[in-house]
Amino acid sequence: MSAVAQPAPATAAGREADARAASAIKALVSSARLDEARERFAELVTRHQRRASRIAFHYVRDAAEADEAVQDAFVRAFTHFDGFREDLVFEVWFTRILINGCLDRIKARNRRERWLVPRPGSGSGRLDANPGETTASGRPSPEDLLLQGEQRRQIARALGQLPDRQRLVFVLSQIEGCSAREVGAVTGLNESTVRVHLFRAVRKLRRLLGHPAAGRASRA
Repeated sequence: MSAVAQPAPATAAGREADARAASAIKALVSSARLDEARERFAELVTRHQRRASRIAFHYVRDAAEADEAVQDAFVRAFTHFDGFREDLVFEVWFTRILINGCLDRIKARNRRERWLVPRPGSGSGRLDANPGETTASGRPSPEDLLLQGEQRRQIARALGQLPDRQRLVFVLSQIEGCSAREVGAVTGLNESTVRVHLFRAVRKLRRLLGHPAAGRASRA
């Protein structure tokens, strides 16, 4: 995934196309013309699927689970389209749904791992039965799994504690690689406000995670 090119800036034409499609979909859903609504919604799926997959992968770090998260987010967006506010940018609204879904998946995965991964020194659990077998196959050792699981829990908790706008600005800037101008085009914020939100998000993440390497706050 690291070899994927940086996303193109959101264009005015793209946002206008999204707005027209979203308005039509909401009207079709309201009039119970769901087959036609699904056809129009497919336009939004086509335009946003690759970008959504990049975001989801950066959160869940698993290609198959990222695909599931994206599909779930599109389903959730369509089923809740009657509540879509037409003054919002569709990309922003959908990204919030996607990120919240990814965070829920991380939390659920961490709950499962607490049952599967033994505590250090416990001497029990299937993963401890033959550590050499897993490391020889190229898979993480039980100790690595434990550390990775704890890191994911910390990151999920930290991201979950950011205000919605700070979280969105951080994801678009630090995960999607968008500039302050591009983030502003998506969110409707001016560049200086974007930088303020990013600075506050990075500062809070550093404090929550307990280390200074939480992001590249100087990115323009």
